[in-house]
Amino acid sequence: MQQPGTLALQPTLEEIGTPLAEVTFVVLDLETTGGSPATSAITEVGAVKVRGGEVLAELQTLVDPGGPVPAHIATLTGITTSMVHGAPRIEQVLPDLLEFLRGAVLVAHNAAFDVGFLKAAARDHGYPWPAPQVLDTVALARRAVGRDEVPNHKLGTLAGYFRATVTPDHRALSDARATVDVLHALLGRLAPLGVTHLEDLATATDPVPPARRRKRHLADGLPDAPGVYQFRDARGEVLYVGTSTSIRTRVRSYFTAAEHRRRMNEMVMLAEEVVPVVCGTTLEARVRELRLIAEHGPRYNRRSRFPERMPWVRLTVEPFPRLSITREVRPEGQPPGRAEAHIGPFSSRSTAQRAIEALHATFPVRQCSPRLPRIPGPGASSCALAGMGRCGAPCTGGQDEVGYAAVVEAVRAAMLTDPGPVLDVHAARIAALTGEERYEEAAAWRDQLAAFLRGTARAQRSARLSAQSELHAARAVPGGGWELVVVRHGRLCATTTSPAGVDPRPLLAALVATAEQPDAPVLPASAAHPEETDLVLAWLEQPGVRLVAAGDHWACPVRGAERLTDPAATAAAVAAAGPTGLVAA
Repeated sequence: MQQPGTLALQPTLEEIGTPLAEVTFVVLDLETTGGSPATSAITEVGAVKVRGGEVLAELQTLVDPGGPVPAHIATLTGITTSMVHGAPRIEQVLPDLLEFLRGAVLVAHNAAFDVGFLKAAARDHGYPWPAPQVLDTVALARRAVGRDEVPNHKLGTLAGYFRATVTPDHRALSDARATVDVLHALLGRLAPLGVTHLEDLATATDPVPPARRRKRHLADGLPDAPGVYQFRDARGEVLYVGTSTSIRTRVRSYFTAAEHRRRMNEMVMLAEEVVPVVCGTTLEARVRELRLIAEHGPRYNRRSRFPERMPWVRLTVEPFPRLSITREVRPEGQPPGRAEAHIGPFSSRSTAQRAIEALHATFPVRQCSPRLPRIPGPGASSCALAGMGRCGAPCTGGQDEVGYAAVVEAVRAAMLTDPGPVLDVHAARIAALTGEERYEEAAAWRDQLAAFLRGTARAQRSARLSAQSELHAARAVPGGGWELVVVRHGRLCATTTSPAGVDPRPLLAALVATAEQPDAPVLPASAAHPEETDLVLAWLEQPGVRLVAAGDHWACPVRGAERLTDPAATAAAVAAAGPTGLVAA
């Protein structure tokens, strides 16, 4: 509210700034004979002048570099020595190009490259460099487009992602036109973040915006110790959970140029406090991170938020069993603590389905979903798979329980003890398809096999640890002391670090007495998040870890899936089966 006696002043145009819709941009691209202006020369210039989303003018010309175009450059760009022979030299092109740039913001993708060549050419031929404001679309893209959206910030990748009207092809004008579309898309994304005027472009690519820099106080007073940290908003909602060997150092990095992920920048802007949880060991920190993510489901964490959604593949318990996907491991009439054959869990339902397809491709187990009676009903008919020899048709009496049980036992053995038959069938098929140069089909079979082997190995590893009602382990700490761990049914129940020079056995005994007591799971599932069990197993398998106490069954099947999960195992099987060519995962 204006106070009495004060003079109301209208802001000047300088204070308001120039809207981007009124700014003239010249989007430039150069083709050259190499990567350095000291040893290479320009072969083509392409430039597009735009304002308010409209193209005002274009400039394009080949340039004689004064020497031959290297063969690899000609292959990349399509510009040959004969094409540039007789074209104007760069000193003839520069006057028109510099006039074209006058009064505009110079835009280029990886601008340092193009500007470097132009400045060198201007210096070498006595032209003053106009020093225009330069905008690099690579730097803009790094702020506006996260790596969770695109694998990199190359022009071709961004043009495809933003559906540019022109596909870049390493020719100057085409690439400049594609960069125009990318520029407009990036500015559209940055507008909600306050980049709306010419003056905003000066800080648009600032890796540490002032608003984020002002949040650095959130790291004050945090412990320099291993543990977990939680970013929370003003309402106390957990936005993000992370872990580090030094909570203070890691949280500080969110307010520096080291952090450039767009989602993390958004998260930091919403955060009002950081809550630390100091942990006795790095293993405890990683486990607590998983548990907190599963508990709170923070919107800025993308991994491990929904463990209940990780599916398993099971062999059902019925007169004529089949393969199905389930969300949990259930005993289904089996002995207490054990279930029918299960593999997994898988990261997604589609991956679980690929594992099922691997088994269906190997064994003639039925693929229909209805529960079949022991005696077929009147009028029962078989499906096409029976006619193809891929099912014994128990639905019509074509196969009795005894005959079908032999098929089921083979499936069970592949899931629980020896996946060799599945590998053999797929290796032969991959070899045949590769020999016929049908690489896409071979890749599909390879991925199907990989999904099955990973799921089978994971279940076997999980069962090995989950069967341990009590497991104690220790690892020497550099400089003295021991990391002590108590695991029950695959769940980390207690852990701490003993001081250097102190006998760790009494501390371990106290740890065992106070450790959590989880309920026994149904194998092969564990009493913990599947990824927690994976973390504990990975820790136990580290060099220097000693098993202090463990029960029976601390082993995997001799011919189990773990021996085959390395892509080299599949490669060897394919090589033995026939022609090779597509064996890498």
